Amino acid sequence: MSGRELHLNINILHSGFSPAAWRMEGSDPRASFDINHYIKVAKIAERGTFDAVFLADQAAISDRIDFRPLTSLEPTIVLALVAANTERIGLIGTASTTYNEPYNIARRFATLDHASGGRAGWNIVTSADLAQSRNFGLQKPVAHASRYERANEFAAVVKALWDSWEEEAFIGDTATGRFVDTGRVHPIAHSGKHFAVHGPHNIPRPPQGHPVLVQAGGSDDGRELAAEHAEAVFSASQSFEESLGYARDLRRRAARHGRPDDSILVLAGLATIIGSTEAEARSRQEELHDLIPLEYSLARLAGVSQVDQKRLELDAPLPHDIPLPADGGHTFFRATLALARREGLTVRGVIRALNGGTGHRTIVGTPGKIADDIETWFCAGAADGFNLMPDVLPHGLDVFVEEVVPLLRRRGLFRHEYTGRTLRDHLGLTRPQNPYVAAAE
Repeated sequence: MSGRELHLNINILHSGFSPAAWRMEGSDPRASFDINHYIKVAKIAERGTFDAVFLADQAAISDRIDFRPLTSLEPTIVLALVAANTERIGLIGTASTTYNEPYNIARRFATLDHASGGRAGWNIVTSADLAQSRNFGLQKPVAHASRYERANEFAAVVKALWDSWEEEAFIGDTATGRFVDTGRVHPIAHSGKHFAVHGPHNIPRPPQGHPVLVQAGGSDDGRELAAEHAEAVFSASQSFEESLGYARDLRRRAARHGRPDDSILVLAGLATIIGSTEAEARSRQEELHDLIPLEYSLARLAGVSQVDQKRLELDAPLPHDIPLPADGGHTFFRATLALARREGLTVRGVIRALNGGTGHRTIVGTPGKIADDIETWFCAGAADGFNLMPDVLPHGLDVFVEEVVPLLRRRGLFRHEYTGRTLRDHLGLTRPQNPYVAAAE
């Protein structure tokens, strides 16, 4: 393989992308609470030489648990167990900058990076929903601009903590009794608007220098955060043109921050419903659709679009006067409205097109159709890879690995085997130089 290399992650959304996944034959209703489920999915992805597994996070009950599984287990703990049961696959976990402190997040991901031999990644998110706010002593979400201002400072502090140990700080010389060269361990003495962190970190610099930094915001503030700090982004573009524009915009922003315009990988969200024939795939889509209560889908769409559910008429378009949420999530709001407006969909049509989801693009079809679409987006630069969300787990991923991955390999797009051991190796990312070493040169 030469030139660019396609990247594939698996987003382990408990039982699968579809809200009805847990009800399908062969699914385990307890999967979202079962560590072994995540390990099993990760092993399938590693068999397919995926770059990483990804875990989202919600520190609240933010969905209809009377109907569907929820995101509940703490990601870094799950990923530590996944690390112990795998060898090469990367481990990307979400942690919010809104309800954490930089020191504990730096420590958590540095520990995961050491424990896994350099396979950790941190998905930087801000949290906008009321349910999580109330679990952390707030009566309403933090204002959008304030969330991102805090997130930017948060990320800078975390990186400074990871860098506070020079590479040669640890000595461990049993003969001389010298354990650490304290002249190579530096307080960061950070004092900013949101945080005061003296440091240094109490863990040597992670194996990757920094665990890989990932970000998933689609708002203007989110793109700026990504342009300054992220090395990969998870996007929610619904169309090829939208994704291409997003990638170009992100690279222009990165260049303004003094970074190479190709320093950020764009990994587009992609849900898949696969059948051996087009008719079989459509039948599977209909089966999943029929298992999702209409009431649930309406409530979910109302939540994403920030519209009173009473205003949603099934056979009419989404209201045309929907404002951008002041403090809510922008990524899926934009993606959902873009889909609805571009395709001229009614509310019923939007629900069907999203397959019970919240804004990610879905392909329904044969392995060949899935591979064709991935190749088109990748070769044209609309995405550097994909954050995959199979309809049902682990079955949907198993089919992808067995049927789609071989097609991508035959086309020279995807690796046949791992050539490195760290997540940075898999993603083709350089190891950040320690600034204290750079200053001395």
